[in-house]
Amino acid sequence: MGRKWNNIKEKKAQKDKNTSRIYAKFGKEIYVAAKSGEPDPESNQNLRLTLERAKTYSVPNHIIEKAIEKAKGAGEENYDHLRYEGFGPNGSMLIVDALTNNVNRTASDVRAAFGKNGGNMGVSGSVAYMFEHTAVFGFEGHTADDILEGLMEQDIDVRDVQEEGDMVIVYAEPDQFAQVQDALKALGVTTFTIAEFEMLPQSDIALSSDDQVEFEKLVEALEDLEDVQNVFHNVDL
Repeated sequence: MGRKWNNIKEKKAQKDKNTSRIYAKFGKEIYVAAKSGEPDPESNQNLRLTLERAKTYSVPNHIIEKAIEKAKGAGEENYDHLRYEGFGPNGSMLIVDALTNNVNRTASDVRAAFGKNGGNMGVSGSVAYMFEHTAVFGFEGHTADDILEGLMEQDIDVRDVQEEGDMVIVYAEPDQFAQVQDALKALGVTTFTIAEFEMLPQSDIALSSDDQVEFEKLVEALEDLEDVQNVFHNVDL
């Protein structure tokens, strides 16, 4: 699990350098979640989970409130969730999740980003089978043994609990996100450094220095796209 955590940590560090981009993407995601049901996290679990994730990126309240108010006002924008799969240099694999109001634009932009940066698009299913959809939580101030014992006492099953430096990382089934997070809060976890859905590779690969430079350019080009919400990959950074 340690190498998987390294990829998550690196991705979060990169995202934290681009706060305005992250805020814009969460604004869109919060709007979609709020519009999908009641614009109240107490009755809309999808919205609640999105807001919990937004907290780990310190998304400002005014962005959250603006997105929810837009949904309350019956905003006319409709978005589709799309997933693209592709390949980078030397066997690297990527999954690109997008939220878009223009499917043709997004497909063209993603294809161009792959083509201009040493990659190529794959067909649906060509990459995803090598990844596992996972809920991931990271926090400090606890030990893995104490957390695992506490979760077992609450009859909460998780995939794994690991210590990585000062962090405890909990890997769980994605449909158990809310249940596991509530259980962790009951165990005294007050602040989550990570509370995310991830596509974790079943195995990582290492690239040569030249291939890694090209790969990082590809990831950056994809993440810079307005409609792209997440990029997952199998490269050990």
